Amino acid sequence: MLSLCPLAVHQDPEGRSAPRFGSGWSRTANLPHRTTLLFLSPKALYTDPDSCRGRCEEPYSHEDECHCDSDCWSRNSCCWDYLEHCRAEHFSSSHDAISDEELLHVSEQLYGADHNKAQPNDITINPQHRAAPDQTGLQEDRSPEPLYAYVNEKLFSKPTYASFIRLLDNYQRATGREEEVTAEELQEQNVFLQEVMKTELMKKLFAFLHKKNRYGSEEEFLQDLKEMWFGLYSRGDGEKDSSGFEHVFSGEIKKGKVSGFHNWIRFYLLEKQGLVNYFSHNFDGPWDTYPDVLGLQFSWDGFYKEVGSAFIGCSPEFEFGIYTLCFIARPGRACHLSLGGHGVSIQTYTWTKSTYGYGKKYIATAYVISP
Repeated sequence: MLSLCPLAVHQDPEGRSAPRFGSGWSRTANLPHRTTLLFLSPKALYTDPDSCRGRCEEPYSHEDECHCDSDCWSRNSCCWDYLEHCRAEHFSSSHDAISDEELLHVSEQLYGADHNKAQPNDITINPQHRAAPDQTGLQEDRSPEPLYAYVNEKLFSKPTYASFIRLLDNYQRATGREEEVTAEELQEQNVFLQEVMKTELMKKLFAFLHKKNRYGSEEEFLQDLKEMWFGLYSRGDGEKDSSGFEHVFSGEIKKGKVSGFHNWIRFYLLEKQGLVNYFSHNFDGPWDTYPDVLGLQFSWDGFYKEVGSAFIGCSPEFEFGIYTLCFIARPGRACHLSLGGHGVSIQTYTWTKSTYGYGKKYIATAYVISP
């Protein structure tokens, strides 16, 4: 039941009103006054349901249009004026909002810190047929050879690669089938997160987000990474059958089509096994070194992907970090970055049907936009 709050409206002899909670307050002890009690719901005291005026640190409620508690920024649910009213001491709109220019700068920093990326002689790709826009949906194999002519698999012995690859067989690709996560698989998630957090790239990302007051400690950041990427939710039939990590990096099959699957390592390993058949590409990025970007068409065990964009030759921590940056800074919209002097955009989407913590959002998908 919605409780009602008594609001005492005190009027002085000149008719001026000053509202206070309760009934024992007097504007001037020596002046007569009369008190009228009005009963209002707490929500009626707020000037606007989409404002934080008077609502700072109000407990989270999923019924609210937006929120004003200290966690709202990390779950992307703050009211438009949260910075003005609620974070004056620790969070200023001029200093802590992430500008477009800062995204360009920090993405170049992360690009330069990808020390585990493939070198030019580590990978040889054979893109073959370039599909016109009206050809991507035809499901025609116009490339007789595999996409990957050569990959130096010594890359995969590096700790972030090895721990990443161990995660890829932990999922059922069909949506609608509940994922059963074992203790061993949970440990593999922890090892991967620990390994990526050892890298200069992820330390730079944390330092940037810490400076922007998104996280107070590296441990808080690591725990949130685990929830936003590995937390399970349902894409179909009510079962907890999916996660951001599974969708983006491992790939899923939904309604007879490939869904997600934006990782080059996963593609290479399945192509090597004969489970992925490369058809064509519709976009090749301007980079003459790695990471590069490719928009491609392929089938996975008979299921088709019309346009599957992917970074080629980056380390797992680079892709994981870049997508995380954009999910936090520009959730649900294009995130414009700069890599090696070339512009690139990342699209992320939040999962809106369930949350974790105090209403934080899971990652639904993240991918590089190919024109």
